[in-house]
Amino acid sequence: MEMDWMASLDMDDEYEKLVIRMNPPRVDIDNSACENATIVQVDSANKHGILLEVVQVLTDLNLLIKKAYISSDGGWFMDVFHVTDQYGKKLTDEGVIGCIQKSLGTNACFLPSLRRSVGLKPASEHTAIELTGTDRPGLLSEIFAVLVDLKCNVVGAEVWTHNMRVASVVYVTDEATCAPIDDPERLSRIRELLCNVLRGNNDIRGAKTVVSMGVTHTERRLHQMMFADRDYERVHRDRSGSAEDKFRPLVTVQNCIEKDYSVVSILCKDRPKLLFDTVCTLTDMDYVVFHGTISATGPEAYQEYYIRHTDGFPVNSEAERQRVIQCLEAAIERRVSDL
Repeated sequence: MEMDWMASLDMDDEYEKLVIRMNPPRVDIDNSACENATIVQVDSANKHGILLEVVQVLTDLNLLIKKAYISSDGGWFMDVFHVTDQYGKKLTDEGVIGCIQKSLGTNACFLPSLRRSVGLKPASEHTAIELTGTDRPGLLSEIFAVLVDLKCNVVGAEVWTHNMRVASVVYVTDEATCAPIDDPERLSRIRELLCNVLRGNNDIRGAKTVVSMGVTHTERRLHQMMFADRDYERVHRDRSGSAEDKFRPLVTVQNCIEKDYSVVSILCKDRPKLLFDTVCTLTDMDYVVFHGTISATGPEAYQEYYIRHTDGFPVNSEAERQRVIQCLEAAIERRVSDL
């Protein structure tokens, strides 16, 4: 069964490569069409996850997306992004412009299918340890202390907290060799001790420790981990009228019966990487964005997406609608907790 599944994925990849060879992607970067931003236009044969790939490339270059127009209905993907550098200026660095062209242009079109490899990279230089549990003061220090006792070098770490939960991806190597740790018994011991630290004395919902041999784009993986941990389920406490409640994102989901789409609208305070967070969440929830408009020219950002599930249907129940709203709210708030 697994061999058949892998063979099917390989055939899908070959078909996508053929389609893209016949319709190579085109990236146009224009500094003259807009007074305040650089215009990045991407035209390509459509495939699942391509919007996330494009947004991820722009976000990883620390670019600010001020406006965007998304269209991927049918077999073609056409997006226009108004971007600036992190200081709000047009792009003038030839290295950054070249990186956009290289990452999204013709030379990038033969990457494996995004359905299983958006941002995927082998952990060839380190071992990645994924942790989820209940947040508490001093937790990260305890985790690092355990790793030091186990003769591990911590070479990097990303930590997000939200709704009293914590997710972290920690990259380690062996203290003596500076190589990845691959001994099964040692990894099992690391998992066991870290899980004990995460549980503490009051982790009602449970803790989880996983050693990953291949790592998705780190921030995307953190979204996935917190989603799997159901951090979007609100802790029941009275927050009506609080300052925190006033800054919560406003997310609505309505069905457009005439076009057979669900329309997702988001209004919240603007910040870097906001578009990545919302597109990442919709993609990992198996929704496809067919059309979208993004505006973030002031202190607030407005996003509107016309979506369907990958099965071709719009949101079709109140429970599903509430879940989409809660997950998008959580995706926006996680990054705010991290800032």
